[in-house]
Amino acid sequence: MKLNKVFINTILVFVIISCSSLKSNQDSTMDNIVKKVPLGDPFIMLFENVYYAYGTHSENGIEVYTSDDLLKWKKENQLALHKDDSYGEKWFWAPEVYYVDGKFYMYYSAEERICVAISDSPLGPFKQVIQQPMLENEKAIDNSLFIDDDGIAYLFFDRFNDGLNIWVAELEDDLITIKKDRIYPCIHVSQTWEEVWPRVNEGAFVLKHNGIYYMTYSANSYESPFYGIGCAITTDIKSGWIKYSDNPLLQKPKNLVGVGHSAMFKDKKGDLRIVFHAHNNFNNIHPRHMYIGKAEFKKVAGVEKLFISQDYLIPEIIE
Repeated sequence: MKLNKVFINTILVFVIISCSSLKSNQDSTMDNIVKKVPLGDPFIMLFENVYYAYGTHSENGIEVYTSDDLLKWKKENQLALHKDDSYGEKWFWAPEVYYVDGKFYMYYSAEERICVAISDSPLGPFKQVIQQPMLENEKAIDNSLFIDDDGIAYLFFDRFNDGLNIWVAELEDDLITIKKDRIYPCIHVSQTWEEVWPRVNEGAFVLKHNGIYYMTYSANSYESPFYGIGCAITTDIKSGWIKYSDNPLLQKPKNLVGVGHSAMFKDKKGDLRIVFHAHNNFNNIHPRHMYIGKAEFKKVAGVEKLFISQDYLIPEIIE
């Protein structure tokens, strides 16, 4: 009987210690949980030593986050763009912001129409002076600005005339008006990895390096875990786009799925970075989260190519 009591007391002590240890570990884990930045279709701009992040998330417009180091981010109190100042009532997607001649231009989609709004500050408020789409009678999304070395401005965007495919148009000097007679096709679904479901080439972002235009784009449905990022290049921005044969450059890196809709920027050190989103987890798409990786140009067999690292930063919201 005495032995049984000792045995029982020993078991009780073990259980108490184990439970305390488990609770301590759980508390520690809870303390270390990262509150990720809930942006789909993210875009980052560096302006006056501050990083600004915009993306798809709010039902009422476009959110903006700020950071000094790309790791810790603060959500600003007000929307950068509110639907009251924009065409459309819903589906505010894929914003990109550019600083040109003292003004900030936000290119974004609303109700599957491409729009542009202007502000004096990267925080907003951005306002669309004439609240109508850039293409009034056609569905289009994912508009992205590129200004060439000669000062000519181009707009890349997705059309719905072959699934989703990417086109480019020349812009008037106002950076708002599309020259309707200067719209050219770029790429459409053409590689095996892009054919998971459905027909999608979207989310173009273009930069120029050593005379070559590089376009990152996304393929497959954003809902698919096989959403991924490819690259196409040309020497003529209006034609001749050729996709890398080793696409995708980024798909399911490490423990992420649904990776795509990227944009590139240079950090404070001048290094090339890529920002993209991924699904919430393996089982849930939303809310998608923003991740930041590294991109670089390297020569392979004498040919310069764009590479995307499989490693990435996990940006965190600070209160």
